[in-house]
Amino acid sequence: MENWLYASSDIITKVIFTVLVIFTLIIVITRVSGLRTFAKMSSFDFASTIAIGSILASIVLNPDQSILKGAVALAVIILFQTIFSFAKRKSDWFNNLSTNKPMLLMENGKFLMNNLKKTNISANDVYAKLREANVKDKCEVLAVILESTGDISVIHEHKETPLSEEVLTGVQK
Repeated sequence: MENWLYASSDIITKVIFTVLVIFTLIIVITRVSGLRTFAKMSSFDFASTIAIGSILASIVLNPDQSILKGAVALAVIILFQTIFSFAKRKSDWFNNLSTNKPMLLMENGKFLMNNLKKTNISANDVYAKLREANVKDKCEVLAVILESTGDISVIHEHKETPLSEEVLTGVQK
């Protein structure tokens, strides 16, 4: 009888065995498919990482799930992610369709209010990111960018080096 305080030794043994097998499988798949498997380079990569974690938890904690079923699900998600990444690299059309463009939220210390509205981000959200980046004054900020991953990048002023337009490649202004 299993309850919230106790689990039988059979269940504990199965959990330990399942964790060892599934983690070994994830390491092997990651070595074959590359580190991009867990990189958060796009919203699709983020969703894939969440799905992998969900499958891992389901297989480990649900005694009715088979290791083989979990292994196949992991392999298919990673295969799909690999195909998706390949298609994005090879086709500009597919890349534009499937990837959010980074958006400039602040430029030269000034908020771009239309872009804040488009991205549903408040000035207070940006101020929080500025504080995380140790910005002391808005005039120090050359650019704040909402990346395609949902991360916010803060580019500080550097006395000797101006902001290169190349750094803003692909960013919507």
